[in-house]
Amino acid sequence: MAGLSYLLFKSKRPQLNLWHNTVQWMIPGAELRGLHTTAIASKAQAGRYRVTRDRSRPLTYEMANQPFKIAHRKSWNSWNTTSLFEGMREPETVVEDIFIRKFMTGTWHNLFLSEVIIKRQHNMVRIAGIIHQRITAQKMYFLIGYCEELLSYWLKCPVKLELQTVTDKEDVIYKYI
Repeated sequence: MAGLSYLLFKSKRPQLNLWHNTVQWMIPGAELRGLHTTAIASKAQAGRYRVTRDRSRPLTYEMANQPFKIAHRKSWNSWNTTSLFEGMREPETVVEDIFIRKFMTGTWHNLFLSEVIIKRQHNMVRIAGIIHQRITAQKMYFLIGYCEELLSYWLKCPVKLELQTVTDKEDVIYKYI
């Protein structure tokens, strides 16, 4: 402590020397990398949509609710138990969910009007969503069977698609902002 008081009285800028020595003592190598601080900017922008002047941007129900409303007004897009205490296969489940979403949006190109909802129950994977009714019933049944078979083979568990069709895109719109 005597060394610090000696530095305070002997140096031309006592506060700077005291701060530098304290930081150097607490964080080794701090004098080499430099210590920068900035003000806190509490502006969360993720999941929020900007209002247009003429209120022409359509939002679905999922998009209209902010991310902090999850579990109050809207639910998760992926239902599984890997996030519980000692949950198994967490990284594999995340990768599988990403693969399922990309596979479904690629197979049903420009037909999904909502997000792809994935529900895992025991050994079964259920995939739900709202699609646009632009293709014939034969093609739709073929794509359902195609997706179920390929995903069942790749994921090594039964997969069931629960799709609902809508004739008009306007039926899915919850509000305009």
